[in-house]
Amino acid sequence: MTEDDKRFMERAIELSTKAVETNMGGPFGCVVVKDGKIIAEGHNCVTGTNDPTAHAEMVAIRNACRELNTFQLDDCVIYTSCEPCPMCFGAIYWARPKKVYFACTKEDAAKIDFDDQFIYDELDKKSENQKIEFVNMMRSDANVVFNQWAEKNDKVKY
Repeated sequence: MTEDDKRFMERAIELSTKAVETNMGGPFGCVVVKDGKIIAEGHNCVTGTNDPTAHAEMVAIRNACRELNTFQLDDCVIYTSCEPCPMCFGAIYWARPKKVYFACTKEDAAKIDFDDQFIYDELDKKSENQKIEFVNMMRSDANVVFNQWAEKNDKVKY
């Protein structure tokens, strides 16, 4: 761990404190770094914005992509105050940073009632056994658009 790594994680932890003190959401903060500079920050804003996707990592990733005018975070490093939940984990992989540092673990989060184990459990179940019903419908209609995408010559792949 370098002094810069420590400084960036300290900032993520400061942002987690801000989320708590402002009643915006849970104790989570995140920064995105490129070329040794913080280019974007975020803290949990779930309850303050009534947005269940406004986790610290999601906010920071959105801000970083806006700042860099891109949909991928190539050559970026993410520092987050807690091990990412399943949603944020997926978003991080879609954003493709080169590295992620985290402070608290998912077990630490579970101890303060931020337990994502139920999501991991649901992912392992067959759809008919999941708590929320997912119904497949109008697949052939939607596949028309998928086929348009497949044949599109000027698409931006990601």
